Amino acid sequence: MKNLTLPVRFGLVTAAVLIAYFLVLSLLGKHTNVFFSLLNGLITGFGIYEVIKIIKMREGDSFSYGSGFKSGIVTGAVATIVFTFFFAVYSTELNPEFLNQLSEIWSKDYANFKGIVFFTVAIMGFATTLVLTLAFMQLFKSSNNLKK
Repeated sequence: MKNLTLPVRFGLVTAAVLIAYFLVLSLLGKHTNVFFSLLNGLITGFGIYEVIKIIKMREGDSFSYGSGFKSGIVTGAVATIVFTFFFAVYSTELNPEFLNQLSEIWSKDYANFKGIVFFTVAIMGFATTLVLTLAFMQLFKSSNNLKK
């Protein structure tokens, strides 16, 4: 469990930044424009990159692809789960009209829309996590090339 403490903390901080960003968009009235969610990938990517970088600095020569990959996945998964939970609470309890506004823009079938939105938020977070972790591990993995 000790090995997961840092990724979980980074995941919680990443989720907090995602939530803050969403609330700022909400204050500006831009939270119904899904194109602003592209910045979510940058926020999540920064959290994943930083945790892998710190794990590599801590482990030094004993750093392995597996430990870096696990750290990135845990960070992104925690951030995604916490943000998806916040998003569900926000859109059902704090601002119940949010999903109505979103459905007017993107879909006319509101009955299935709520579940689809929550599922999409989660899947986008997990997909972003997987892709960015794989990409960042290419930067941090040790080379197996023979040196002359």
